[in-house]
Amino acid sequence: MFELLFYAVPALMIALAVFVLVRLLRRSREVRRAWNGGLTAEARCLRTYATTSGGGETSVSTTLHHVYEFTTREGRTVRFEESNGPGTTVEGDILTVHYAAEQPERATAHAPARGRLAAESGCLVAFFGVFIAGCVTFMVVAHSVFSLADGFLP
Repeated sequence: MFELLFYAVPALMIALAVFVLVRLLRRSREVRRAWNGGLTAEARCLRTYATTSGGGETSVSTTLHHVYEFTTREGRTVRFEESNGPGTTVEGDILTVHYAAEQPERATAHAPARGRLAAESGCLVAFFGVFIAGCVTFMVVAHSVFSLADGFLP
């Protein structure tokens, strides 16, 4: 029963890492589609707010969120929220958003920076790949140790 802990915890960590990686890569793909969609519109920043996480014995991180609204070329009003926007954008500001015609609700106010997006995505894949490989290695070593111990214990 104690051995299960050495398999369950790393398996849960792997599952969480894969979940986070998939979400981050999905958003990266959405931003790339918006930039490649070729459509732009003037949007108004309706609201800005910050969220914090951490505290206590861990460092506190703050994420800035913006809520934007724009009208597509077809006349549809779209409102979307985006995190990690510029701190200089405040409520009432007008700025350009990029979107794909088939998914205007997946728009982005970030200026196109394809190289940076590719580099960030590559680094995330590398980091999570090393993390997952470390968890698998831990599980293999734990399995070997428990198998070896079974041979010596009555």
